[in-house]
Amino acid sequence: MQSLGLAKVLWIPTGKPGYRTPPVASAFDRLTMLALALKDEPDFEIDSRELAPGASSYTVDTLALLHADRPDDEFYLLLGADQHASFRRWHRPADVQRLARLAVFTRPGYPPLPGDVMEVRMTPLALSGTDIRARAARGEPLEGLVPTPVANYIVENKLYR
Repeated sequence: MQSLGLAKVLWIPTGKPGYRTPPVASAFDRLTMLALALKDEPDFEIDSRELAPGASSYTVDTLALLHADRPDDEFYLLLGADQHASFRRWHRPADVQRLARLAVFTRPGYPPLPGDVMEVRMTPLALSGTDIRARAARGEPLEGLVPTPVANYIVENKLYR
């Protein structure tokens, strides 16, 4: 957020992505965990429009709706290098770039970014969401991997088991 000079980060949980298997946790559980994780972050906001029944799973459609709702805002689409690697295969990628500037978090093993993309450097984490869900499924502790309220929610609701 600071490196891009953003006033706010809008978190949009994915609805039913067409490019991968659907999320394991329910939309309600994912939204609840996100709210718990962002509870004390005044510069973060949650937008649940993609979770609505019948909502489009295409980023371009979400961005178009955001522009209609917030016509004076400039949008940045924050992506990991892994997602950016397949960006040209997305639905209407040129329109996505027209509606938002791409800001890509670098990761080892991915090619250099083209000049029309903003690079966001960060120290890569040696852990993924897949790893965290696998640990939860095995009943291993999640402390230090996710915020404590989220770890508690996962355990209390027996998610990923």
